[in-house]
Amino acid sequence: MHSVRSPRVTVFPDARTAARVVAARLASALQENPSLVFGLPTGRTPIALYEELVRLTAARALDWSKVTTFNLDEFVGLRPEDPGSYRRFMQEHLFRFTNLDPQRINFLVGTANPEEECLRYERAIAEVGGIDIQILGIGTNGHIGFNEPGHELDSLTHLVKLRQETRRSNAAFFGGNIDHVPTEALSMGMATILHSRSVVLLAHGESKAGCMARVVNGPLTTELPASFLQLHPDADLILDAAAASQLTH
Repeated sequence: MHSVRSPRVTVFPDARTAARVVAARLASALQENPSLVFGLPTGRTPIALYEELVRLTAARALDWSKVTTFNLDEFVGLRPEDPGSYRRFMQEHLFRFTNLDPQRINFLVGTANPEEECLRYERAIAEVGGIDIQILGIGTNGHIGFNEPGHELDSLTHLVKLRQETRRSNAAFFGGNIDHVPTEALSMGMATILHSRSVVLLAHGESKAGCMARVVNGPLTTELPASFLQLHPDADLILDAAAASQLTH
């Protein structure tokens, strides 16, 4: 295991070991503060983390009843119960294994008016005093949430037109057919993410090695949204050996 300072980079031999360690940290944080506010991601990267959290929830009898959650993003046009929705993903991988209060589960609604929904979400985050621990994955192009590379980044929760590579990476949740993946999504913005008190980003696999090397060693740029984590005072980058293979230190 190898660590450096802010953002702290920790490298584990494999993704499962990384997930186990992060899950244990989150479980301990929850036991210390039962009223934590979690920011949560979806996609393939956090599945192992959620499996470990489910295991620890049963083993330690973790109480989630006062926890509040905010998910990063949701596809436009999908109802919460749709098989491809991120709300359904969270229900299947984490929520149903906990005693989370449904009233404390916050999600962007893909069928709502986008502008009004984004404003509502920002208000909801502010009303609970902000996010304590924001968990992130990262796309191969360096996007976090659905903040895609570009000439500028939206700071607050906003409507996003999804790039083809992002839609392609989500095709597995839509029967492998990219044509079934929505073309737009709602996403927390970079400032929303950076205002979280602490951030934990997970990355595994060789496909993430190039962008992680740029996140750690490269310049701050809107063409690599995750590079803005360099500005966060309490950020952890949790990598497996493959994702860390291009780091220079």
